[in-house]
Amino acid sequence: MQRKTIPLAILLVILIVSLASGQSRPTNQAEYIKRGNAKYSKAEYLDAMREYQRVTPEAGEVYSQALFNIGVCYYELWRTEDAVAMYQKALVARAGHYPKAFYALGVALEELERQDEAKEAYKQAVAASPSRETGAANFRLGLLLAGEGDYERAAAHFTEAINRETSAAGHNNLGVVLALGGRLHEAEKEFEAALKQAGGVFADATNNLKLCRSLLKASAAKDQLTSFKLVAATRTPGS
Repeated sequence: MQRKTIPLAILLVILIVSLASGQSRPTNQAEYIKRGNAKYSKAEYLDAMREYQRVTPEAGEVYSQALFNIGVCYYELWRTEDAVAMYQKALVARAGHYPKAFYALGVALEELERQDEAKEAYKQAVAASPSRETGAANFRLGLLLAGEGDYERAAAHFTEAINRETSAAGHNNLGVVLALGGRLHEAEKEFEAALKQAGGVFADATNNLKLCRSLLKASAAKDQLTSFKLVAATRTPGS
């Protein structure tokens, strides 16, 4: 069964270390991350977790990475509650300075239908880093706010997502919330941008653009109706 949420496999921390070949007990605990990632890439999630669990708290940042990766494995195993717990532990281990963990936590909380907590996690992801990687958190925030009918704030987050990493989906969604907020001319430009970004192949954006233009025409026709003039009643000849 395919998840509806954004895949988390890309979030795995890839650490490259140089150790002597044949070393069975690495002195650098980052090697456990490397071994776990190799297992993860084969979808051997339980074996991957066993490697990550070898990392001890003394490893510092590597330890928080191991906790995060265990959370990703739990998520892939559909153990979402356990994934949430591990992401939270990773955040504690890094004193909250972990945008990827905040984002992953938001995705997992959304899946558990804990929307308010998910929004807070995405906000923390955005606050923790100004980099491109938080564009996804802005995108998810935009979706949640749009679902609540808060089109103005949704538009602000979609705009921020586009600024950090432009995408056809971002432009399309920005166009939708602008249109729903009555800003049809701005929405038209966003749908056009979405199609340009997608090389002209984006069915939803194509349909949205057609609808937007039809609404603009209807609005123009409605405006033209005001050009009709009424005249006051006048006396007719012979009255």
